[in-house]
Amino acid sequence: MSFLAIYLGLGLIAGFIAGLLGVGGGLILVPVLSWVYAHQGFPAEYNIHMALATSLATIVLTSIASLRAHHRHGAVRWQAVRRIAPGIVLGTLAGAVAAAGLPDFGLRLFFTVFLFYAASQMLFGLAPAARSRGLNNGSADVSLHRNSVFKPQAHRQLPSWPGMTAVGVVIGLISSWVGIGGGTLSVPFLSWCNVRFQEAIGTSAAIGFPIAVSGALGYALSGQTADNLPAWSLGFVYLPALAAVAATSMLSAPWGARLTHRLPVARLKKIFAGLLYILALRMTYSLF
Repeated sequence: MSFLAIYLGLGLIAGFIAGLLGVGGGLILVPVLSWVYAHQGFPAEYNIHMALATSLATIVLTSIASLRAHHRHGAVRWQAVRRIAPGIVLGTLAGAVAAAGLPDFGLRLFFTVFLFYAASQMLFGLAPAARSRGLNNGSADVSLHRNSVFKPQAHRQLPSWPGMTAVGVVIGLISSWVGIGGGTLSVPFLSWCNVRFQEAIGTSAAIGFPIAVSGALGYALSGQTADNLPAWSLGFVYLPALAAVAATSMLSAPWGARLTHRLPVARLKKIFAGLLYILALRMTYSLF
């Protein structure tokens, strides 16, 4: 029951942060779930695999609400979603299946490096930080162009089908190894291609759904051959954690979203970046 309480509380925190800051809960879920699984006595060689799988399975449920909200505001470029989706599915499935054969150390190292990247991206005012300024002053595009390192050129547009497919494979592959919906990668890419920032956010939310579905499916399938997984596991997806985290994160995400326009989000992003650095350092310590 104590672990169930942890899962419920973790879902509340991850959902609230996701709604407030517009980031995927996977950045919080993966390191904490990995720690909890270790204390539950789950096989050490599969702790990170199960954390990644459960995080992606949770995003399947929570991404639907986000996708619908952005669609209602006309902020999803469905043509871009259709172009990138095949590569997303291919890359995420391949990454999730390949992860079963990767050592625990390798996955932890990859996730730790990505945590440092995500924290730096948020702390130093790259594309995601520009979102908060734009939403507060109505000039997201101006803020993005002035503050982002991506500096999109006026002539740059989204690639054709082959290019979008290739980008989708890369985003899907990385997302499957860090347990996120891909927004940390897809939003900067779309903004670099001169997609209006609100549409970059909305389109990224739509892209997150096939990432989560194919990633969770890949981990569920690749985990079928793993030995000594705990009861109530679907491959690498631990169903009790999935149910508890999803239930409370879907409850708390709207709370965070409602506070987005009332709190100094730019400052909160820096605080959250500090939290990510702490988690990254904790993961680094666990490597050795």
